[in-house]
Amino acid sequence: MSQDKKSQIKEAIRQLHAGVPPEQVKEKYREVFEGTDSLEIAKIEEELAKEGMKREEMRKLCDVHLAIFKEQIEKQHPDLKPSQPISILMEEHRLMTKMTEELVNLSDKIQKVSDMQYIQEDIHQVQHLANEFADAEKHYLREENVLFPYLEKHGITEPPAVMWMEHDEIREQKKKLQSIVKQAAPENFQAFKKDLKETAKALANLLPSHFYKENNILFPAALSVIEQQEWLDIRKQFDQIGYCCFTPPALIEAPPEAPTQPEIPLPTTLMQFENGSLTKPQLNSILDTVPIEITFIDENDTVRYFNLPAKIIFVRAKAIIGRKVQNCHPAKSLDTVNKIVESFKSGKKNVAEFWIDMSGRKIYIRFFAVRDPQGKYLGTMEVVQDVTEIQKLQGEKRLLDWKE
Repeated sequence: MSQDKKSQIKEAIRQLHAGVPPEQVKEKYREVFEGTDSLEIAKIEEELAKEGMKREEMRKLCDVHLAIFKEQIEKQHPDLKPSQPISILMEEHRLMTKMTEELVNLSDKIQKVSDMQYIQEDIHQVQHLANEFADAEKHYLREENVLFPYLEKHGITEPPAVMWMEHDEIREQKKKLQSIVKQAAPENFQAFKKDLKETAKALANLLPSHFYKENNILFPAALSVIEQQEWLDIRKQFDQIGYCCFTPPALIEAPPEAPTQPEIPLPTTLMQFENGSLTKPQLNSILDTVPIEITFIDENDTVRYFNLPAKIIFVRAKAIIGRKVQNCHPAKSLDTVNKIVESFKSGKKNVAEFWIDMSGRKIYIRFFAVRDPQGKYLGTMEVVQDVTEIQKLQGEKRLLDWKE
């Protein structure tokens, strides 16, 4: 994109921000907008962010300037195989949109009934949809933990951050829906109807708009910058997190098995520590065996390591390695994360701890400043632990009490 065209588009967006009617802006800059693709729009958003435009403002503008670019971006119709990660996400978008329409239709039907006993099957269908929406969390986790980091590696950070903000709004509505269906009872049927109508309407407003932005801005930009080998890696990490709504076709057909060759043992190198020595396989297995999740960011706020214990609480994917910790958290918690890290760097604090309730479990989250023997800051370690069963401990169980 020429510097002149870029400047004119940025000026058009500033005018929108200042309140100039979209149709007026569209007419004035029509020739400039023609031929502008999603990647160029994403890069312009990056520059506006660097110039000081806040993400909340960027998000408000997104709907407006998306409408202006609509004619250009809808001309983008990538020909993708069903097994491609973007194809999978778009198909999930289609199915979740259909789920939202079903929810609205059920809500409209329930509004017309005065007695809950006549619509038990419809209530059951609403409960089923609430569970489907909850399971759809895997969709957002795949985007946040795999696709977004790859976009960031290619210099696209603002559009993913804005989309993550919308993910959190969608999550709030999904939680409300879960709460509503759990409290459905004849004695509070009127309140149930009112809450269901509001939540169904909110999801019907949020999801199609959000999916349109991703389908027409974020995904085409991703297809423009992410390379073929990276897509193969993305698909493998998608598979590890899992799917919702449907099971996508396999990435590639498995090749015929080659004759197995006898393994040649490789020399094992010991890593020397102050209190002993371990091989790399031993250390890796020890870290994956401890019943806690560990994530380490270095002194430059870059994610360097995470372990994989048997039971995972918070989903992580290899794509986050090398990612700035600020991009690993939603916007609403970013200020707190930065304050914790800065307090560790300054030496003011060494520990920050929190605990939350999640799916009926008590989750204990701690951050520790990691320092060398001289006290120099080396990074921050996050430790996540399910302490539900620990809280129930009473009395004693000694080593001699153990039985096979």
